[in-house]
Amino acid sequence: MYIYTTMVKQLVCGILLFLSLMGSSMAARAVPHDDVLEWVQKDSRRFLRANIRVSDLDRTIKFYTELFGLKVLSRKDFPEEKYSNAIVGFGPEESHFVIGLTCHHNTTDKLDIGTAFSHFGIATQDIYNTVEKVRASGGVITREPGPLVEGGDTVYAFMNDPDGYSFELLQRPPTPEPLSHICLNVIDLNRSIEFYNKSLGMNLLLKFDVPQEQYTVGMVGYGSNLTQTVVIELKYNYNVTAYKRGNGYAQVSYTHAYLYISFSQTHK
Repeated sequence: MYIYTTMVKQLVCGILLFLSLMGSSMAARAVPHDDVLEWVQKDSRRFLRANIRVSDLDRTIKFYTELFGLKVLSRKDFPEEKYSNAIVGFGPEESHFVIGLTCHHNTTDKLDIGTAFSHFGIATQDIYNTVEKVRASGGVITREPGPLVEGGDTVYAFMNDPDGYSFELLQRPPTPEPLSHICLNVIDLNRSIEFYNKSLGMNLLLKFDVPQEQYTVGMVGYGSNLTQTVVIELKYNYNVTAYKRGNGYAQVSYTHAYLYISFSQTHK
């Protein structure tokens, strides 16, 4: 019974965050009242898994394990249903945020990442070495390592995996969650932040504007230190009013004790 209940909780939580990506339309509507949010202060929550579709499972696993250092935690084939899946992460699912990979066999439905999902973030202690490994393997570097602003302390780089999923590498000291964040593009940053805070109980850990590149970011998550926990990066690109859903990114799953209260708040 405990296992069944836990699975149901994770499923519904995954549905909540799947819905939150749909053009952030739910974030623009579903903002609950303050008097029903006492559960936020009492709850214990963490991110579990992000699920994406890939076109070649073996190729993706090879890229993620050899270049990023992720480990294969499980792999299963379902020949009758014509798909395979795998879970990769920097540590066990019980304590780490992981990525679920699904590959459909013999399908005519072409993978389309869309534009609503932006990227994954990985913290590394040697960003320059990782970038060169990706480059040597034929990977696409879309931004060379460097600070966000001239003289800044945060060094980062961007690259694409074989399917075109974008990854941001961040130079950081050791962290319990090297798979540090996912980034979603939103059309109304303030209302999206309010949704994640009031409906899902996440804290706003950082908000900053980069006018020279025409975007604003809000980082939300559980806990108080964004370098030690997993966060969702909500990115507003100036003057963009719509994003394409695609069929690549599926959902983010998270767990907490007050599942049904949280679910009810998304429908207020």
